[in-house]
Amino acid sequence: MADRVYEKVLAMISSGEAPVGEKLPTEHALCELLEVSRPVLRQALKQLREDGVIVSKQGSGSYVQKRPEESVLDFAPVGSIADIQRTFEFRAAVEGEAAFLAAKRRSDEDIREMRAILADLDDCIRKGALGVDIDELFHEAVCKAAGNQYFAAARTSMKSNILIGLNLTRNLSLTKPVERMEGVQKEHYEILAAIEAGDEAAARDAMRLHVENARRRVFEGDWT
Repeated sequence: MADRVYEKVLAMISSGEAPVGEKLPTEHALCELLEVSRPVLRQALKQLREDGVIVSKQGSGSYVQKRPEESVLDFAPVGSIADIQRTFEFRAAVEGEAAFLAAKRRSDEDIREMRAILADLDDCIRKGALGVDIDELFHEAVCKAAGNQYFAAARTSMKSNILIGLNLTRNLSLTKPVERMEGVQKEHYEILAAIEAGDEAAARDAMRLHVENARRRVFEGDWT
């Protein structure tokens, strides 16, 4: 229930009904509007604060801090938005360390595989195709190159959530000028370059930045 309320408040913000910088209605008003109890509302507002969408000012109430992409709710299944946030956090941690180890342990075959996958993604961009499955293959290849099967196992346990997030971010990319998708692809190539160079710290940083940028594009509308 709290996740549903989270999405309803998020929809108010993303539609502009509650603009950035403006104060949200009081808890009492929101409870009446959304027909929920105060504990459920507070749980949803707590998550919105943790995600940086709203900020609380003591004695004043909650204010809108970030406006997510309005089309987020068009592409994401109902009830999944809050989970997608958590999935991005999981991916940044796990895949960042996988990239670190991939830079240390990758084989020439691993590099060839990643290059071939990115070439296929380049083709998707030229054709205006979605490319979710190919994008996922790249991230799986990085985990494989880490030489530790538990990275792949951890991602497999979350694969349905990960694919929802990838589908969302790539669908949003297709609503933007092609340069935006090319920017996302540039991040993939930066990850590959660091892994190929054996620069462990740079590989970790590039992967974490890539995942965090994906989260920001969705939840902060930041495509810079």
